[in-house]
Amino acid sequence: MVGLMRRPKFEPKMNFLDVSRRHFFRQGLGLSAVGLSTLLASDSPVAQGQNAGSLSRSHAPHFSPRAKSVIHLHMVGAPSQLDMLDPKPDLSERHGENCPEALLDGLKLAFIGDKKVLAGSPFQFSKQGNVGLDVVEHLPCLGGVADELCVVRSLHTDEINHAPAQMFMHSGFGRGGRPSLGAWTTYGLGSENENLPAYVVLLSGPAGGAGSQLWSSGFLPSVHQGVRFRSSGDPVLYLSNPAGRSREDGRRLLDTVNGLNSLRFAETEDPEIATRISQYEMAFRMQASVPDLTDLSTETAETLELYGVEPGKPSFAANCLLARRLIERGVRFVQLFDSDWDHHGNLKIRLPAKCRDVDQGMAALVADLRRRGLLDETLVVWGGEFGRTPLAQGNADTPTTKKREPGRDHHKDAFTMWLAGGGTKPGTIYGATDELGFSITENPVHVHDLNATILQLLGFDHTKLTFRHQGRDYRLTDVHGDVVQDILL
Repeated sequence: MVGLMRRPKFEPKMNFLDVSRRHFFRQGLGLSAVGLSTLLASDSPVAQGQNAGSLSRSHAPHFSPRAKSVIHLHMVGAPSQLDMLDPKPDLSERHGENCPEALLDGLKLAFIGDKKVLAGSPFQFSKQGNVGLDVVEHLPCLGGVADELCVVRSLHTDEINHAPAQMFMHSGFGRGGRPSLGAWTTYGLGSENENLPAYVVLLSGPAGGAGSQLWSSGFLPSVHQGVRFRSSGDPVLYLSNPAGRSREDGRRLLDTVNGLNSLRFAETEDPEIATRISQYEMAFRMQASVPDLTDLSTETAETLELYGVEPGKPSFAANCLLARRLIERGVRFVQLFDSDWDHHGNLKIRLPAKCRDVDQGMAALVADLRRRGLLDETLVVWGGEFGRTPLAQGNADTPTTKKREPGRDHHKDAFTMWLAGGGTKPGTIYGATDELGFSITENPVHVHDLNATILQLLGFDHTKLTFRHQGRDYRLTDVHGDVVQDILL
């Protein structure tokens, strides 16, 4: 009873530095005259609290990583594996036949109606590299690096429509609100360059149905979300100073704003305020570092020719070259989104055009990383959100002159992706689908398995890289996923 009536007075330990600074600012003495270096001195509470909003200090991996960074090439809309890297001669022989009913049992289709007709690929394939990888005629450059690739032909996912499948591929969940793979990577590894974002996003075309959710930090501190670089104008919006304002003016303004934010942080200890301070500082440093980074004219003529890049002309190939430059400067995760792979119709015309858009750039990226000694520590991942059906969407025998050529519908049960470098086995073909491309027959790999494997290569046990949110521990692979050990060196 006595203890309940007489509650002991709580007297926290006071830090003289904290008290003096707080008192100083509350007196209203010239905030702009105090540099952020003073505000964020390593012994101050603001600096200590800002750890949640800073990437300068890397977390320790669970074990020695094979890869230090990732370049993720996402083909928005889902490329047809049957027309690029997993041809089916039997399907071509049976082109135009009605699909056997037994193969339709349990098959989910997004758009194909009652008429279900088998559709072989209209393209030619050839064996490439010592591994004998089947590569479509429209990817000659990729065929030249076939022995660097680890091709997985047995991917499957849970989602059948684009936006949910894109979210599932990137965050392990079919709806928004979860952190992306890039955000989990920077949360785990931090950054190696204080003058650039740890996670950079490059677009050639629209980002797809899921939009910026694909590089969201979700419930992780917002410092971990991807930063989009634009292909024209300022690489990052509002990076340049307004007309008439010097860099020194910007520094004084930033010191003042950060001083006010620091006062607020001292009151609330809100990690998002710490993130804001950190990102304002990052933006200021980027004003000096980014223009040089994005000036591709500084590359040799031989390198520009290798990628097929014209300086100043936006393209997927230019983004591939920029991705290499970012990785060289210590950026952890670079994600390239290339649009217009949703070929429900006119596949015979549209797919070759898209192959031409990406072939030289992505092959040059792999070759360039290899020759610079960067491929062993850089993981390159290529693919879409799901695959395409062995069935024609539209009449497979309708001439172009009468009606548009057919395409392929969504197929979540079997598709192909490839990886290169970063500890994966080069010259490998893993997994297989049946003779018509409907189902996986060997070594199925779920999206959670793929992401578990990527985290493994980065030095993390995917079951232990977690973040507590709303009362439970979340992870990228939810409560599933196994590392695909057979594709690792």
